[in-house]
Amino acid sequence: MLSSLPVLDFSRLNASPEEAAAFRDDLRRVTHDVGFFYLVGHGVPQRLIDQVVDLSRRFFELPEADKLAIENVNSPQFRGYTRVGGELTAGGVDWREQIDIGPERPAARAGVDSADPDAEYWRLEGPNLWPAALPELKPVVEQWNAELSAVSLRLLREWALALGAPGDSFDEAFADHPFPLTKIVRYPGESVDTPKQGVGVHRDGGVLTLLLVEPGKGGLQVEHEGEWIEAPPMPGAFVVNIGEMLELATGGYLKATLHRVQSPKVGSDRISIPFFFNPGLDARMPVLDVSDEVRAGARGVSVDPTDSPILETYGDNVLRYRLRAHPNVAEIFHADLLHPAAG
Repeated sequence: MLSSLPVLDFSRLNASPEEAAAFRDDLRRVTHDVGFFYLVGHGVPQRLIDQVVDLSRRFFELPEADKLAIENVNSPQFRGYTRVGGELTAGGVDWREQIDIGPERPAARAGVDSADPDAEYWRLEGPNLWPAALPELKPVVEQWNAELSAVSLRLLREWALALGAPGDSFDEAFADHPFPLTKIVRYPGESVDTPKQGVGVHRDGGVLTLLLVEPGKGGLQVEHEGEWIEAPPMPGAFVVNIGEMLELATGGYLKATLHRVQSPKVGSDRISIPFFFNPGLDARMPVLDVSDEVRAGARGVSVDPTDSPILETYGDNVLRYRLRAHPNVAEIFHADLLHPAAG
């Protein structure tokens, strides 16, 4: 039985051709068998990591009125602040508060340059809601998104090579208007004797997730062979996991793994900052032309806990998830999608 997540050192890619090849072998093995790992040697400056954690805490310490000024009920794009209990996972209430930050784009141009400009998922493109009481947050998060996007794209290229496909196999899906998302999350302590739901059991619906958790705070659990593995933060490391779209692209060879977050004990809390690296809303993930060995080891795509199939176009997946996770926002801005017969 696996007792902890594997650790991979990204800097091995720059050491020598032999070390780079060994890293790719480990990357393929770990994400086929487990689907989660710690990534060290990633090159994201510790100064920036410390800034992001500090600003996250400062945001949640703001007066309630300042946070509610950017509440997501004011955003058709589901951006901004979600109060505690305002998001659902697998039908259960997540005990967390958060701010969602996506690509900063004008809603008026959503889909203009697309082959399918009338697709419903273009509703998700638009501006973020930034807290006026904490103007320092915007430039730091924008730098954070740029740094983590670069790490993520290189990881995808290394995965493609590790699977016997051309290194640029994923580039086209991310070339135009990619759709990354950063969540800045605080889990207030709710658990006493029995752990309460911080986030319910789920697989990530996108391509790739890089997660930063402030030091010393546990709660993340990863399913492996029917058991739950604790995944506490490792200093200077990101927790990386596969999303359903990458599993789809590899015929199930790479594993999108079930995971959950338990609420901290009463009297404590936890800051968590997941970064979701995703392609353009209109992108269809390529099915990789993999090696014969990899093709033989592909297991097929996982069955979603809610029995919802993975859709090939990213925007279709994320719109469905957003409508399901934030029914209050959906009812305000997208009632025609919830109740099509009434439209």
